[in-house]
Amino acid sequence: MLTKIAVDAMGGDHAPVAEVEGALMAARELRVGVILVGPEDRIVPELQRHGLTYHPKSRRVYDAQLAKRLSIEIVQASEFITMDEPVAQAVRKKKDASIRVAARLVRDGKAHGLVSAGNTGAVMATSKLVIGTLPAVDRPALSAVFPTLGDHGCVLLDVGANAECKPEQLREFAVMGAIYSRQILGVRNPKVGLMSIGEEEVKGNPLTKEAGKLLREAPINFIGNVEGRDIYTGEVDVIVCDGFTGNVILKTSEGLIAAIMGLLKTELGQTIVTQAGALLSRPAFLSVKKRLDYSEFGGAPLLGTKQIVVICHGSSNGKAIKNAIRVAREFYEAKLNEHIEQNINELGSVAS
Repeated sequence: MLTKIAVDAMGGDHAPVAEVEGALMAARELRVGVILVGPEDRIVPELQRHGLTYHPKSRRVYDAQLAKRLSIEIVQASEFITMDEPVAQAVRKKKDASIRVAARLVRDGKAHGLVSAGNTGAVMATSKLVIGTLPAVDRPALSAVFPTLGDHGCVLLDVGANAECKPEQLREFAVMGAIYSRQILGVRNPKVGLMSIGEEEVKGNPLTKEAGKLLREAPINFIGNVEGRDIYTGEVDVIVCDGFTGNVILKTSEGLIAAIMGLLKTELGQTIVTQAGALLSRPAFLSVKKRLDYSEFGGAPLLGTKQIVVICHGSSNGKAIKNAIRVAREFYEAKLNEHIEQNINELGSVAS
């Protein structure tokens, strides 16, 4: 059966342009079905702009040039939640919002995962309200993969779902992050670190000190405290922290990477004077750019919900949406939620 991913077509800053473009790339390049959720009168013109035909009765999309049907369909939603709306009020009142309709499709088994570039708070609140969390998980965690000098990315969580955390929740985050690293990134025995202000056990605040004790007893490869500089070295595969700290790290890293790429581009343009030199440097520059490009990673999975939820950056382009759909499909096909629930249950029995 074809894996289907519901996409909140009205979530991002450029909706539905990026969402439609990403859905088309996913349908053409990946073995996946896509359900675009939002107002038909906004989505259909975008499809037509790409030379596609939409049949309202079947809700199917056809490529007339290739004379074939694409694995894309549209589900109508009359409302959507904007970035500046109060989250609690909007989620409660807008029952036909695109994010709520998409979440219902996942809950009811009509889609296997959810992708949205919408208001992060609204996506998380809707996911917990409509889809629900795994019984064994106290709080879902938002995770992000950071590029490193090693062969694999570093999973950091939480990056914004929980501004304040308990030590037991950081232990759950560590288990979920280790499963993510192992099942999706292919790291056989992920090394897990706890974000702090020093490597020594005595350093940190009450949260990190208590969490450190629990992590040392957890069934994971815990290597102790790590610092911010350790994120990119490739020496640690998973890092856990509270959502406030994680979100600051995420936003700082995004700004730093953008600045580095801008500086590299400027310096290369100023110092390379020969055409041959420019041609030699271009592949290296493009390789680095690809490794640092957030759109290559797709989005941040919300770990601990009953079904797969991937939250994208609000400014996501079509490539980022496509890769978020890819991530959602990979998570579903790897049965990540089943692994998380099993391991968290085992963690509970160890703790008791």
